[in-house]
Amino acid sequence: MTNPRLANIPSIGVDRMGDAADAAHDPDILRLENLDTDLPPPKEAIMASHQALENDACNSYLPFHGQRALREAVVRHVGNLSGITYDWESQCVISAGACNGVFNTLLALIQPGDEVILADPIYVGLLNRVRLAGGVPRFVPLNPDASGWRLDVDALKRAVTSKTRVVLMVSPAMPTGGVLNREEWEAIAEVCRKADLSLLYDAAQERILFDGRPYIHPASLPGMAERTITVGAVTKEYRMIGWRVGWVVGPQKPLADVMRVGISNVVCQVGIAAPGAAAALSSSHDGVAEAVAEWQKRRDTLLDELSGLPVRAPGGGWCLLVDVQELGFDCEEASRLLMKKGKIAATPMRNWGSERASAYVRFVYSNEPVARLKGVRERVRAAWGT
Repeated sequence: MTNPRLANIPSIGVDRMGDAADAAHDPDILRLENLDTDLPPPKEAIMASHQALENDACNSYLPFHGQRALREAVVRHVGNLSGITYDWESQCVISAGACNGVFNTLLALIQPGDEVILADPIYVGLLNRVRLAGGVPRFVPLNPDASGWRLDVDALKRAVTSKTRVVLMVSPAMPTGGVLNREEWEAIAEVCRKADLSLLYDAAQERILFDGRPYIHPASLPGMAERTITVGAVTKEYRMIGWRVGWVVGPQKPLADVMRVGISNVVCQVGIAAPGAAAALSSSHDGVAEAVAEWQKRRDTLLDELSGLPVRAPGGGWCLLVDVQELGFDCEEASRLLMKKGKIAATPMRNWGSERASAYVRFVYSNEPVARLKGVRERVRAAWGT
């Protein structure tokens, strides 16, 4: 019998597609299913990580909330982006990646039955964590339009009930790549202030912005510093996926609860990974701008290859969606055909939000160079006949 706690916790789908692609042992398969990247981390991060292997202080559970040098680097980083000054000791805790930070924060903020507002479609891993924490998701549509993806602000206002406790937002969003603009952030802030809600901001991809889009940190908006909790990581911007280092930064009172939860869930971050993360955050040559420029080239190449299909340009991040329902396919069948006939590993979006997410298949462009992305058109035509 399935544990009732897991009744609404589906597979993320990426694991299944990744396993299938690995099992094929075929280098011609395009790996567009998982959020990986082939772009290297900062050199300083690699050097610091090598040195950490021989540092006995890194081979320890302590300090439970994260090494001081890393926490100081994190609050400088978040402070520079938000314009808010944070205390490294009482307003920052290190987590084992961003999703661990999100889960710990949800466990600290909500009670069973409390509602959490999320954009739709949404990464199923975040949705699953809301449910595991006892929360009830309330979806607000991200709608495709000529500019990409736009948050339904009117639906956001209607989504708030007496049970709402948290608004969880990701920008650039995943899997759409939609980037919240100032009007949307201001609407979110107004809702949070009016209903006395916490804003949980997943900032894991926050500077992966394309086409000159401006950066906006929600804590910088009036009245939002005291209710915004920022969760970030070195995973994507710094290309440090395997380090599994993230952070939670925010007001002192909720952060004290997040710290208590963290000790009981995973206990602490990976000690030998911390110096590398601190080095990346402190580097003057972190390679973020160059990486974003390369990812934009890959996005543009993939958009060109998919021209004529129902796809919206992501404003940032590592992936985009194709509306296969509009083409007459079920997302699972579309994904199966891509692998079988086109040698493309791509993830169906069933369970990634409400039922509307099932219209899409996700293509990740961060892990394949432009040269390999060229030719996607013919692979898709072979798979779908389009």
